[in-house]
Amino acid sequence: MRGLFTADQVRAAEEPVLARTREGLLMQRAATGLAAVCLRLLGRAHGVRVVLLVGAGSNGGDALFAGAHLAHRGARVDAVLLAPDRAHAAGLAALRRAGGRIAPDGAVLDRADLVLDGVVGIGGSGGLRPGAAALAERAARGPGLVVAVDVPSGVDASTGAVPGAAVMAQHTVTFGAVKIGLVVGAGRAHAGAVHLVDIGLADELPEPHAFQLTDADVAARLPLPDAGDDKYSQGVVGVVAGSATYPGAGVLCTGAALRTRPGLVRYAGTAADGVRAAWPEAIVTGGRPGDAGRVQAWVVGPGMGTDDDARSVLAEVLATDLPVLVDADGLTLTADDPALVRDRDAPTVLTPHDREFARFGIGGDAGTGGDGGLGRGGVGPDRVAAARRLAAELGAVVLLKGDATVVADAGGRTYVNGTGTPWLATAGTGDVLSGVIGALLAAGLPAVEAAAAGAHLHGRAGRIAAADGPFVAGDLVHRLPAAVARVRAATGPGDGRPAVRLPDSGP
Repeated sequence: MRGLFTADQVRAAEEPVLARTREGLLMQRAATGLAAVCLRLLGRAHGVRVVLLVGAGSNGGDALFAGAHLAHRGARVDAVLLAPDRAHAAGLAALRRAGGRIAPDGAVLDRADLVLDGVVGIGGSGGLRPGAAALAERAARGPGLVVAVDVPSGVDASTGAVPGAAVMAQHTVTFGAVKIGLVVGAGRAHAGAVHLVDIGLADELPEPHAFQLTDADVAARLPLPDAGDDKYSQGVVGVVAGSATYPGAGVLCTGAALRTRPGLVRYAGTAADGVRAAWPEAIVTGGRPGDAGRVQAWVVGPGMGTDDDARSVLAEVLATDLPVLVDADGLTLTADDPALVRDRDAPTVLTPHDREFARFGIGGDAGTGGDGGLGRGGVGPDRVAAARRLAAELGAVVLLKGDATVVADAGGRTYVNGTGTPWLATAGTGDVLSGVIGALLAAGLPAVEAAAAGAHLHGRAGRIAAADGPFVAGDLVHRLPAAVARVRAATGPGDGRPAVRLPDSGP
């Protein structure tokens, strides 16, 4: 399992390490690791053109020392100094000794093979100033691979918010621990692939702010049938989804639950004919949930409508003592009457996207923060904090959908999904996610783990489907067995130490 940390947590961990090591050692470790990653990305050093964007302070120093390493290996290195009078003196001297040069302006970006963004580090706040913003834009247009030093300049390292101009990097080399802002919100897109350099902080790091599951972590949470199992012992899911108006929601949700391999799926919605035709493996009862028979968990809400009948069905399901996942129309109804969830003793999983989240009226700060906040009551710039607030308010698990889905429980345990892909932004994929998580709830996983593992599998299936080009939600259902096989093939369970979201653009 991968730990994710805030900037304050990392700075606090650095203090005792700095106190017991010689001056400059941590920066040398960071710069050496940074240069090694750059060499790996370039494939060679001799003759390549490297441009350093250097701000004041230690982030610029990291870039300068790394540039000196690359110059010693034969690279042509030019540094653009944004604050010449405040550039890191020792780093600047090292670069000059290695044959690096100070560029008079940003024209060198137009011929760069690699650009190192050392403008602002994890202590930065707000968007880039105009001069730095112009250089960041020129670098993005240029031919060079853009590599951020610790965090892309202009990205909030603790939240992933991008409140103004920011560097758009293809890779980020981060030091000591993965900052949560690199894997959530708009920061995820600006960071690109994240590489972790160990600088000796592991023993000083506190409990992570959030976690990210690996394939091996998810595999450990997927129950395997044994010789003593039957269809009732592997989890029975009840599904109330779809309607005469939206039968597809019932078909997709039921199919996803089946393809995630529970023992049995019972469908109790009003799209019975469509579900029966698509999935003869499901037990289709229609009528009321109480007529469905024994289940271990319920999925309720997708496509069911918001009329009085739907409200009555939702209340009936939430009145049970079973785990319940609530999505889509069910969320609209729950936002109107939060006591339906707040008064439950059994686990509840809510799966809103940003607009559904805003209906609950207890979300993040006003303003978009550059990453989808909807103003007062909306998600706001800190997606992790917003999910935690709603979870604590309702005593539920909240899965806040997004490119990097956030899952939080009422006690603050939080996961950020690392397998999402923009290809999943298509109609019906949320219904698929609901079915996947419902199957895991029925199998007995704790609600927060079922939601996090379900998001991981859903993202894996999306990546596998996207390998063949554009897909629809029905294609995603049929990729779920391959996604399960993919995660079960993983070896080496996570060890709880901070780790990296490695480049992963394929299935």
